[in-house]
Amino acid sequence: MGMRPPTGVPTLSKRSRVLLILAVVAAVLLLLGPRLVDTYTNWLWFGEVDFRDVYVKVLLTRIALFLVVGLFIGGVVWLTMLLAYRSRPVFVPTTGPNDPVARYRTTVMTRMRAFGIGIPVVLGVLSGLVAQAGWVTVQMFFNGGDFGTTDPQFGLDVGFYAFDLPFYRFVLNWFFVAIVLGFIANLVTHYIFGGIRLAGRGGSMSTASRVQLAGLFVAFKAVAYWLDRYELLWSSRKEPTFTGGGFTDINAVLPAKLILLAIAVICAIAFFAAIFLRDLRIPALATALLVLSSILVGAVYPLMVEQFSVRPNAADKESEYIERNIAATREAYGITDDKVAYEDYPGVGTTSPENIPADITTIANARLLDPNVLPRTFTQQTQLKNFYGYPESLDIDRYELDGRMEDYIVAARELSPTSLTGNQTDWINRHTVYTHGNGLVAAPANRVNAAASASAEEAANSNSGYPVYFVSDLASLAAENQVIPVEQPRIYYGEVIAEADPDYAIVGNSADSSGPREYDTDTEKYTYTGTGGVDIGNWFNRLAFAAKYGERNILFSSAIGSDSKILFNRDPRERVTKVAPWLTADGDAYPAAIDGRIKWVVDAYTTLDYYPYAQRASLEGLVEDSIDQNTGRLLPRKEVSYIRNSVKATVDAYDGTVTLYQVDDEDPVLKAWMGVFPDAVTPQDQISDELRAHFRYPEDLFKVQREMLAKYHVDDPREFFTNNAFWSVPADPTVDTSANQPPYYLLMGDRETADPRFRLTSAMVGYNRQFLSAYISVESDPENYGKFTILQLPTDTQTFGPEQTQNAMISDTRVASERTLLERSNRIQYGNLLTLPIADGGILYVQPMYTERNATAGSTSTFPQLSRVLVSYREPGASGGVRIGYAPTLAGALDQVFGPGVGDAATAPGGEALPTAEVEDETRGEVIEGTTDENQPSDQQQQQPTSPAPTTPANRDAAVAELDSALAELANAQTSGDFEAYGRALRRVQQAVDAYESTGG
Repeated sequence: MGMRPPTGVPTLSKRSRVLLILAVVAAVLLLLGPRLVDTYTNWLWFGEVDFRDVYVKVLLTRIALFLVVGLFIGGVVWLTMLLAYRSRPVFVPTTGPNDPVARYRTTVMTRMRAFGIGIPVVLGVLSGLVAQAGWVTVQMFFNGGDFGTTDPQFGLDVGFYAFDLPFYRFVLNWFFVAIVLGFIANLVTHYIFGGIRLAGRGGSMSTASRVQLAGLFVAFKAVAYWLDRYELLWSSRKEPTFTGGGFTDINAVLPAKLILLAIAVICAIAFFAAIFLRDLRIPALATALLVLSSILVGAVYPLMVEQFSVRPNAADKESEYIERNIAATREAYGITDDKVAYEDYPGVGTTSPENIPADITTIANARLLDPNVLPRTFTQQTQLKNFYGYPESLDIDRYELDGRMEDYIVAARELSPTSLTGNQTDWINRHTVYTHGNGLVAAPANRVNAAASASAEEAANSNSGYPVYFVSDLASLAAENQVIPVEQPRIYYGEVIAEADPDYAIVGNSADSSGPREYDTDTEKYTYTGTGGVDIGNWFNRLAFAAKYGERNILFSSAIGSDSKILFNRDPRERVTKVAPWLTADGDAYPAAIDGRIKWVVDAYTTLDYYPYAQRASLEGLVEDSIDQNTGRLLPRKEVSYIRNSVKATVDAYDGTVTLYQVDDEDPVLKAWMGVFPDAVTPQDQISDELRAHFRYPEDLFKVQREMLAKYHVDDPREFFTNNAFWSVPADPTVDTSANQPPYYLLMGDRETADPRFRLTSAMVGYNRQFLSAYISVESDPENYGKFTILQLPTDTQTFGPEQTQNAMISDTRVASERTLLERSNRIQYGNLLTLPIADGGILYVQPMYTERNATAGSTSTFPQLSRVLVSYREPGASGGVRIGYAPTLAGALDQVFGPGVGDAATAPGGEALPTAEVEDETRGEVIEGTTDENQPSDQQQQQPTSPAPTTPANRDAAVAELDSALAELANAQTSGDFEAYGRALRRVQQAVDAYESTGG
């Protein structure tokens, strides 16, 4: 029987080769074309914002990593293949005509260069593409420094863990990749050329292959064990109790790593010795020893220590390591004792607030306008055109006008491309006509245009309870009557503008010289004159952007002339993170009038993935609250164990200029990045006073810190282990979900000077409970920026938390009865429930109530208006009840709680913008009697009225007569079936009862 010679790959015809080459070129263009276009347009964009040095350095670092790792991996694979080929047997026996290897061997032999170079090149390119993503690790290694803090276990500076250890692990991982790929390449080459035979009755391996497959892998494994020791300091074994090396990690796993390291070194020596001894039994025994040791020493022994030594005595065993975790977490999250002041706070007031100047300031500035309820109100009343709009959540900022500091609801009236309809959506109109917004809108947060009527139905149908708007736009600029000065009110960059996909606008003179084409006002057109935008006056750039957006109109439209520019990447947060990819942006950018310009202020964070012993947590989980769920705001999906707000960025709303300001001189991470990009960050001594006055303490950072403070205010490690003293963030009682209550920006009176201080605040409740446990506030004003004050309530008192207060308020008979009437034709929405510490130990809750007429299907003409204000306050004394105030004005509600005249005195600096409507004679609020339910006050919190004013028998007789008359009216209304009359009668009865009680009856 004759043998058929092995055949190779069929030869392609010339035509087939040409077609194959064209197909490969087309595939490469499809894959690389978009990336090349993006690279070029990014190059242009970074030049526009004057951050091209950042782009170039990042690009060069990525290219360098690609080349170094690609050449290293490709070289190792090529070398192992070469060595295997050179040591191939001289005679390669075949197993007959069906030998599966012979055919491939022939193919490889006929194309030795293609396979010998092609395979290493492909593997090198793929490895380089993966490795270039590690540019941050490499730059941090070369530019990082010391933290000045050492870890408690090894005594090394934290900079080693932040900057050096990730790089060492990065390099080691690529050594492992090189060894594995080299091993596989060597093995396959040996197999192809007969060094290894698997066919027949048994396989065999050549002596040369045994030499080349010796123990580099095991040697590097020994290095990995050495590095593993340091990574124990962020072990997750004890989560969720704490992060970091616990008793088992330090006393069992750490010695095990050293033992395994020694065994790995012995095994590596055994592998190399086998090269000369020509005996594979030695490395085989060494491998078995390493595997068995890994199981027994590395896994079984720590498990036994954990189960039989630690768990039965966990509080004592873990005490030392919990102390380490507490100290490291406070340092990593910026909540150390020099930044956080703890104060005992009784939770029960001892002084009337009208006698405390700081309380008058606090109450006068109580926010009645909720920025998350009013976007539709702003839209309906100040939108002007259908293509303008506001974000789903407005912002809070403060301005000093006429020598008086107040907080304002602020919003930029932006272009809303998603609101364009009809022919407005035509490409020309969308991208060259409707290009910008118009003006900054602000409304004092503590007042409305007029108080609502005392009648619920009249209040819901009146033109009252709306914001008092201060608008700085083109119209006010022409009239020269801006309250908040803005020289350039046009807005080309913003959050709402960026919601469009794509979000670009083309501005400048057109090719047909038809004059200005951008919509500005109903009577005027405009041509952009700012420095923002990328030039598309030349055909090459037009072609690049036409390819980028897949839009042929960019090539052929006469709206584009030689001076035209394209504005893109218009989201302020995106612009900041693009020019500074090492920063994490806060989720909320806010507009501010600064030096006559509208600028977006963006808080930015430096972070670390691993900080020794610091608690590691997901930013997404820590910062999410009810506002984020309602607005769908994108949250940072990143796990961190260190965070600093070291950079404040501004983005000019007109020309898009991005400026990064350093605001933390001590942050080692920012110092490292400033070493990488020396000119990217502006020193803080160049921050203007006006800009600094608008800096706010960032919300996302505060949310992270309050979650950490909920646990890490505890000093005693044993108490920490029991969770007994922990706090929780309360659920937001104004929504139906269990989402966290957001923090609130408030103007609060300074205790010493009574001057208003802009603070970010949050109530805290007991662990898995609803009673108030603490009140956290942090300063935003330049003098004491970043200083925390934590008021700690006694653990044996039961001061209502936000959820309990909300329940008490809406259960009030006056609120419930009026709500029944209103809900027939209105939608009721409760605004932000503010927690205000007042009265030398008391807690005042203030909440606005909004009504909105029920709209017909598809109608958008209704919007919320402030109708009522609810307040709640716990009376002094150990058995003090909780009084509820409910009135059209804050002053009226305070009068019901504290007595007549207190409201006017306490709200004197803030007051309502216009004289309030007359309020019925409601002098006292309702007292919530105690129950044993945790959601209600305890039985110790019974009614204890404050001392009434002196009365006369005539007053008492009049009160009795009024009570009899009110009861008679209630009986008549009940039989008539008139719900509105019944509600009025019920309120009259309640008022009569309160009046009678105030006379001492």
